[in-house]
Amino acid sequence: MDKATWVEVALTVTPEQAEAVAEVLGRFTREGVVIEQLADQNTCQEKTILIPEVRVYGFFFNDETVEDRKIKVEEALWYLGCIQPLPPAQYREISDQDWMEAWKQHYEPVTIGKRLVILPAWVEKEYPGRLPIRINPGMAFGTGTHPTTQLCLEFLEDLVEAEMTVFDIGCGSGILSAGAVILGAGHVIAVDIDPASVRSTAENCELNHVSDKVEIARGSAELIRGGHFGLMQAPLVVANILASVILVLIEEGLSDLVEPGGHLVLSGILAHQAHEIIQAANENGMNLKEIKQIEDWNAIDLIKK
Repeated sequence: MDKATWVEVALTVTPEQAEAVAEVLGRFTREGVVIEQLADQNTCQEKTILIPEVRVYGFFFNDETVEDRKIKVEEALWYLGCIQPLPPAQYREISDQDWMEAWKQHYEPVTIGKRLVILPAWVEKEYPGRLPIRINPGMAFGTGTHPTTQLCLEFLEDLVEAEMTVFDIGCGSGILSAGAVILGAGHVIAVDIDPASVRSTAENCELNHVSDKVEIARGSAELIRGGHFGLMQAPLVVANILASVILVLIEEGLSDLVEPGGHLVLSGILAHQAHEIIQAANENGMNLKEIKQIEDWNAIDLIKK
């Protein structure tokens, strides 16, 4: 039997603990960390019921460095646990195929806002009156179950206009990029620093038959700002990332990507972090338009002055 490709490290914590745990895991895992809202599917009402806990996890290669990485993770989590008790980290070996099969066993369709439904690629059921976004996550963030993704999609419902251009910063699985086109966008530029996310976005855009309208590249906001795509501003920019990363992007000129009068939608933000994000954005030429909230998670819509 072939050796598993990856080792997953995961903790189930409160939303308030999530970012601190994600920061710790991000020091040792490959290409970022996932924060996933836990949920139960109410099959009678066909709606998703959120659970007040989140699962934070990341991956590292199952190679000769794996035991050393585990020791370093445990040491860092021990120090964090001295501030607030944490559950023990759970480790498991997985292959790419195991990842997909496990996801297929547990994922259910998720209705979003007034018009959207997120469907696993293998589900053929129709949802009359709703636009389907089909998804195979690969090993990239974004299956539609987390409030941050749902909030972003709700904002896209409100803000996407026919044939507009959208920038998706930190595209993950590509769920927002595909969703923007399905809602009417004519052109999406999607970037992510994780090569697995770039591949996943390409695959999911193809799955949704929107590849001709989505340009994808490995990189971040600076790639767009540097002229890589020939287009350096858009009327709608969305970034669904951790709050700490958003603050860095704002300091580095994220608002420069937004056309005057355009919208910047930021998500991945806990309620107590929103003020700091809004203040930083305001200092960089953005005014608060609206905040949407699910549980402890916020998404923020800002307008370019």
